Order: sequence, then structure tokens, then C-alpha cells
Amino acid sequence: MAREPRDRVLAAAVAAAGRVGLARLTVDEVAREAGVGRATVYRWFPGGRDQVVDEAVTWEIGRFLGRLGEAVEGSPDLRSRLAAGLGFAHRALEEHTVLQHLLATEPAGVLPQLHQTVPLVLAVLRDALVPHVEAEPRRRPEVDPVAAAEWLARMFLSFLADGGRWDLDDPAEVQRLVDSELLAGIVTG
Repeated sequence: MAREPRDRVLAAAVAAAGRVGLARLTVDEVAREAGVGRATVYRWFPGGRDQVVDEAVTWEIGRFLGRLGEAVEGSPDLRSRLAAGLGFAHRALEEHTVLQHLLATEPAGVLPQLHQTVPLVLAVLRDALVPHVEAEPRRRPEVDPVAAAEWLARMFLSFLADGGRWDLDDPAEVQRLVDSELLAGIVTG
């Protein structure tokens, strides 16, 4: 559970959304879940329910990105970083009970919320990848690290959304995906 009072309200919004759904989520429900008064929620989120939902989605994605960063920390190279990141991210999304519940019961409510965060997520992933693309010893000389990192971030999210023919539960398969689809145009043989 979150330590800061405002974060506790955001965590409560995520938990309550998992229980009652986005459509039935109210400020009263969030306040009850967080153990604070309704006025406290409005003091921190003057935009009411819509602001709470928007910020809770962004907050939860920020937590996910933080855990993703921890999961790839210590990866010795770009290849292993991408494979570890894809494996972790796939598992984390599959195991996120609130997200899976909302996708199953209210996709029209949650998908637009997630779509709004895509530019932020892409920017965070791109910025995290740039130094690793720059440091990649097998990087093709004509490859711009920022452009390559942007492309990798977009492909990373694309495969998370739909693994296609790739089994993201199989580490060997994820490694083949990284080699043949993500790094093929960026590194030399």
C-alpha cells in the first residue's frame, strides 16, 4: 500500500475500480477505501472522480514502469535488457488482477484511459533505452540512438499489447523475438 496520503487515495482508487468497476466508481467509494473523508479527496483532486481516475491510471502506470526499471537493472547489454523487460512486463500485465478484470468487464472504460498514457509511456521507455542503444557495441554506424530507442519503445509496447506469433511466457521465444524483430535493424550480425 502507498505511504503518502495522496498516494493512498490513488491506490484506493485502483483497488476500488477493481472491485466495483470504473463505471460505478465514485469519490465516496474511493474515500471509503482510502480511509479518508470525501472532502479530503476533493481537496487533493478538485476535479473529482474524473481527476481521481485519470491520476490513478497514471500513478499505477508509473508504479509499473518503476518495477520494470528494477526488473531490467543489472542487465549486461541491450539484448538482455529488452528480453528481461518484455518477459517482466508481459507477466506483470497478465498478473495485474485489476487491469485484467477491467479489460474483461469494461474495456470501453479502461482502454481510453490507457490510450491517454501512451505518449508518456513511450517517452519514458525511449529515454531509458537511449543510453543502452548508444552503448551497444554492435550498433550499426548509421543507426541514430534516439530514433532506434523510439522505435524499440514502440515495438516493445506493440508486442505487449499483442504478442502475435510469439509466446511471451517462454524466455527462449522472447529472446528470439528480441533478436529477429527488435534488434535486427539496429545491430550487426
